[in-house]
Amino acid sequence: MRMKNLISRIARALALVGAALFVAAPVSVHAASENAGMNRPSPNQPFALSSVATFEYPWAIAFLPDGRLLVTEKPGKLFIATQSGEKTEVPGMPKVYYHGQNGLLDVAVSPGFAHDHTIYFTFVEPQRGGGVLALARAQLEESGGAARLADLAIIWRQGQASTGGQPGGIIAFSPDGRYLFLTVGDRQEPKTAQDPDAARGKVLRLNLDGSTPKDNPMAAQGGVKAQTWTTGHRNPYGLAFAPDGRLWLNEMGPRGGDELNLVQVGRNYGWPIVSNGDNYSGIPIPRHSTRPEFEAPVVYWTPVIAPAGLSFCNGAMFPSWRGSAFIGGLVEKGLVRISFDGHGGAHEAERWDLGHRIRDVAVARDGAVWLIEDESEGKLLRLVPKR
Repeated sequence: MRMKNLISRIARALALVGAALFVAAPVSVHAASENAGMNRPSPNQPFALSSVATFEYPWAIAFLPDGRLLVTEKPGKLFIATQSGEKTEVPGMPKVYYHGQNGLLDVAVSPGFAHDHTIYFTFVEPQRGGGVLALARAQLEESGGAARLADLAIIWRQGQASTGGQPGGIIAFSPDGRYLFLTVGDRQEPKTAQDPDAARGKVLRLNLDGSTPKDNPMAAQGGVKAQTWTTGHRNPYGLAFAPDGRLWLNEMGPRGGDELNLVQVGRNYGWPIVSNGDNYSGIPIPRHSTRPEFEAPVVYWTPVIAPAGLSFCNGAMFPSWRGSAFIGGLVEKGLVRISFDGHGGAHEAERWDLGHRIRDVAVARDGAVWLIEDESEGKLLRLVPKR
């Protein structure tokens, strides 16, 4: 009898340990990843493109409430552009570390812009040893046809400088407007993506002033851990909330393995331990399927498309595309449309060859799709239904 009781207690203890391990290391619950890398561009383009303005290596676009656009140039300038192509430079931008993939990056309009006139932007800030990713906010003031930034403040920055690229730097606001999500790339130092104390290879969740939300998963631990929402990312250049409230991220893989990920709090997406691509040296990397404790991409691309900006379509101009997302392609030199099943699944629905590197995508209130080219004289393009 004593032996039976002992065996029973041991069995219950092992069951509790197993349950604890399961909770600590969640696994993906969605279907197997889709490889869309071999898909070909559609010969039919149900839209017309018009060039509105040109910029020097533009990087990001964002809409002001009145329909004008904010446009960043990687060398360090910020502009306001009207939808007819008139440009106004906004002076007062900080100096940027303009080197390779680094420079002035994303720009985003505050959820409360109507009353606070605040914008946010990311840039690589010059420091000894290279540069650090920085997040800034400022008030956009306009008068007499001129614009300027007031009360500019850096509200978050990386702790260690690097000369490497892959900075990330994409901003997204939660649907309730209370939190800011920020992508941070690995700066071409892959191992840092798995270092919990390094602000590299992460998605961070911040308050609008750059402080740490008290309900973040590791808020009590302080430092980078307290701000971390997800980890194990390589070079995330697209981040956006879908109309259903889900957060999606696209990131560049190495030689193969570009990813579209459903962002789920506390998950580890595996870089550089796993990937659906290989190192540029040719050395293979274990696939996601070999390590189920890491979250696998919903869609991946081998060969790569080099995904850049990400934006969701929810306007009336293209009713059949409502709920879809658009991804700019740098290697693909075009635009990719993603459809969603409403349950965490996604599928590449279409892609179009535009002949130019598309750095960012934004959808206007009327449903028109706006694109920016990653070139020395990059065009700001408006995409509307073909008549």
